[in-house]
Amino acid sequence: MTNKDFKLSEHLPLVAIIRGIETKDVVRVTQILIDEGFSMIEVPLNSPDALTSIKLLVDTFGNNYLIGAGTVTTPALAKAVIATGANLVVTPNYNAEVIKLSAAAGCVTFPGVITPTEAFDALEAGATGLKLFPVSVLGLDGFKALKSVLPPEVDCFPVGGINPTVESMKPYTDLGATGFGLGASLYKPGLTDDEIRTNAKAFAATYTSLKK
Repeated sequence: MTNKDFKLSEHLPLVAIIRGIETKDVVRVTQILIDEGFSMIEVPLNSPDALTSIKLLVDTFGNNYLIGAGTVTTPALAKAVIATGANLVVTPNYNAEVIKLSAAAGCVTFPGVITPTEAFDALEAGATGLKLFPVSVLGLDGFKALKSVLPPEVDCFPVGGINPTVESMKPYTDLGATGFGLGASLYKPGLTDDEIRTNAKAFAATYTSLKK
């Protein structure tokens, strides 16, 4: 799957950020997430041996899912991620060259932005959608203001502190958030498989209930 044939409407628009995952656990945890409806899996590059984990996921799950890296902050890191066969690149910051490299390689690309200037520059560079990070700094008022000036078709993903409750997610979906990036409330090292599955079910159920 490349950015040319990616249709967000065909996915549960929740990005699973499995920060800190070890390679020995990555296939098992990803399978749990996929079983619960997730199809966008992000291994942040500050996880142990992240590129090996990403390559293993690409080899195991093929091209039917969006699998790739987060915390991609430089062009050199982007090239290393692309070399694994990943098709998802997520950044915490705006870097035009990272976006251009990733988009040119066919990767779905969600750069981190927080200002209108960053947002519009990221879209011009070829971003698939926008990661609003940290959304706790932007806040609901900031997100509302930013969304009001963006083209309506732009997909926006608040990230940072989202939990699997209506109270956490609904204020953003009401303002037009497409989906969310989910970190420690979904996965963190030390959780049991049952805990990961329970978290995944809760996020998927809450998001689905908001879109009915």
